Amino acid sequence: MRQVGSVLWPKLRVLQVYGANTGVGKTIFSSLLCRAFQKRLPSVNYLKPVSTGPLDEADDHHIATLDTGVNSKCLFQFNDPVSPHLAVRSAGRPITDATVLAAVYDELSKHANGQDGISIVETAGGVLSPTPSGSSQADLYRPLRLPTLLVGDHNLGGIGTTISAWESLHMRGYDVHSVALFSEDRGVDRYGNFAYLRDYFQDRSVTAFSIPPPPPRNVNVEEDHQAMQEYYEQSAEHRDVMAFTERFLASHDKRIAEIRSMPEEAEKAIWHPFLQHTERSKDTIMAWDSAYGDYFQSYTTTQQTEQNSPADPEPSLLKPAFDGSASWWTQGLGHGNPTLALTAAYAAGRYGHVMFAGSIHKPALDLAQTLIEKSGNSRLKKVFYTDNGSTGMEVAVKMGLRASLMRYKPENPRDLDIRILGLKNSYHGDTIGTMDCSEPSIFNEKVEWYKGRGIWLDFPTVKMREGRWLVEPFEGAPFNTKYFHSLSDLFDFHQRHRDWDAYKRYLRETISDAVKQGDNIRLGSVIIEPIILGAGGMLFADPLYQRCLVEVAREFYEPNSTTSNGDGNGNGGDWTSMPIIFDEVFTGLYRLGRFSAASFLGLQPDIVVNAKLLTGGLLPLCTTTASDAIFSAFLSPSKTDALLHGHSYTAHPIGCAVANESLKQLQNLERAGAWESFKDDWSPRAFSYGVSYQGSEHAWSMWSWRFVSALSHKRNVDNVFALGSVLAISLKDVEGGGSGGGYASTAATGVRDALLRGEGSVGVDNSVVHSRVLGNVLYLMAAMTTTEETISGIEERVLEVLDG
Repeated sequence: MRQVGSVLWPKLRVLQVYGANTGVGKTIFSSLLCRAFQKRLPSVNYLKPVSTGPLDEADDHHIATLDTGVNSKCLFQFNDPVSPHLAVRSAGRPITDATVLAAVYDELSKHANGQDGISIVETAGGVLSPTPSGSSQADLYRPLRLPTLLVGDHNLGGIGTTISAWESLHMRGYDVHSVALFSEDRGVDRYGNFAYLRDYFQDRSVTAFSIPPPPPRNVNVEEDHQAMQEYYEQSAEHRDVMAFTERFLASHDKRIAEIRSMPEEAEKAIWHPFLQHTERSKDTIMAWDSAYGDYFQSYTTTQQTEQNSPADPEPSLLKPAFDGSASWWTQGLGHGNPTLALTAAYAAGRYGHVMFAGSIHKPALDLAQTLIEKSGNSRLKKVFYTDNGSTGMEVAVKMGLRASLMRYKPENPRDLDIRILGLKNSYHGDTIGTMDCSEPSIFNEKVEWYKGRGIWLDFPTVKMREGRWLVEPFEGAPFNTKYFHSLSDLFDFHQRHRDWDAYKRYLRETISDAVKQGDNIRLGSVIIEPIILGAGGMLFADPLYQRCLVEVAREFYEPNSTTSNGDGNGNGGDWTSMPIIFDEVFTGLYRLGRFSAASFLGLQPDIVVNAKLLTGGLLPLCTTTASDAIFSAFLSPSKTDALLHGHSYTAHPIGCAVANESLKQLQNLERAGAWESFKDDWSPRAFSYGVSYQGSEHAWSMWSWRFVSALSHKRNVDNVFALGSVLAISLKDVEGGGSGGGYASTAATGVRDALLRGEGSVGVDNSVVHSRVLGNVLYLMAAMTTTEETISGIEERVLEVLDG
């Protein structure tokens, strides 16, 4: 599989010609531009990807007849003079967007022969006209993101169609360099189209020009041919056409200069997060030119020494880079998603930003109701909006601790030593409050105001090693390594009653001993990242252990507490003991294959925080959803008892609207069975050796279980796990003296760098893999829309790199 992405060759310029409508003169403009560029460049090519109608009337035939010296070609020709999506049915041969894109890319690659030249790619019909597959042209060609000339509509009503066409391209991330159109009546702007559009686009930094239309068709073929030849010669010399060619050639050089200079300029001006800048240089900074689907379109100075393939003697400056971190775990519906972009544009046009204090708008109300309804948690009733996971968790901590203090009712709350109960290696964000909810680590050890207000427990971890799923105990745990036939068996808690009892006994004793260490210690809230602890090292916690922790916390002695009934949710109505906070910023909203990560544990926490996938990777937004009991802890006649937290962009309508659309698309994927093949691959029946599974829905991953099993046998891999779209590979840290190494380890950087260089499956795919590491752990993450074919290609590369 070859990944087709945006291209930028140093010597080959590419111009795509779109039309605001059919019959506006795209082929005429393409032909005269071929003539104009022939006066400046030695090589001029014309490409028509899709054409319908008789061959002798085809656009490439017209170009070949009238433009000598132009290499013209049509890739997909249909005889029926109808829309491509209809013509392809008559032809009886389905053609996918990927097929058209690959053909266009291959043809352009042939043109990139190291010689100065230009390729003009003419589309068919209007901007949103159907393609052979039925998609719109603007979406079909978007992965290439070619510089564009829009041929405007010179007819009556053409102002509106031209502006609409430009907006459709602009909203999808195209760079429209100019808008060109015919003057309606032999140079007279009869309808005023050009004058209006010139001013309209000037305000948007887009130039517009017009030229006289071609002469009327002559019934005499030879005379008609001669008249068109003369028209093209004259039009190619038109001052506005010449000015456009100069601007376009200059813009190509400027684009290259900018993308080449960005890493060096960034080194001077940018302070990057989570990076020691003594290790950074202009050669290690990647520049993103754009992104689409699963891929960045990337530039680095180091990748330019290699060629893409033997068929591509002049390498493109841009390479597709698989977004292996899902853009810090936010990406779920593909970059450049046109529906999300259109949703954001609508909300921006309808609202812009409106303040949220004491008011409501429909996007925020709809989102809150969806989260409450779809959570599967009958406790959750109120949604509080913030902008990111860290601040959302900050709010959750404020909620939980206030509710606990309302139960303790101390005379002076500051006399109590309120502690968070959580797991080691947790990470809940970088705000001051959330930092104090994590144990001392590399993230906070140099932060002077960090205090660490918690009791943090060791926990057993889930992993696959040498083909076997296991739960590995921590040092000093009162249990041994446990093995399982399948990942789903590990989630079948009813078959693990002995583990259940052992975990609860251990947790009761450990928590009790910790509380007794001080006279005024009180437990304020339990905070956990359900299933996977992300930034702390991509650690897969034994889900039964996490469930037992919540059960013990809810039964743990506190003033006026009730006793748990064993289902993990208490029997005291909506409130039992200390608040349970689930940090689902990373693991929620289908990242692990389900809407709620809490559902894996069979628990109903009191507070849940969601972000990351909430807006499909487009905008920052976070929700903290709480129970009525938590909400009631802030009710009183005094304003000072309210939850005095917020920011100017609280519940911004654009983010809420995009979140609604994002959740809709994710739920549609689930309803449509988009992940059924992944689920079938991970079905316990496929590899459980006859062991029956009693669970209602088994655990599954988008990464194939054969791949995961193969990884677990690699000599340099200590262990691996996969769940939902997440894959984590723990490399053996030889220099560190063992299998671990922690966040400061560099054991995984070699694999990361090899994937970024494009090692593995060289010659099959022209892309690279961009990934992140957490110490000795290299993790990869797919979007929820990533195809099996794409994932299979990434799997192949990873295996080859590890073998190397």
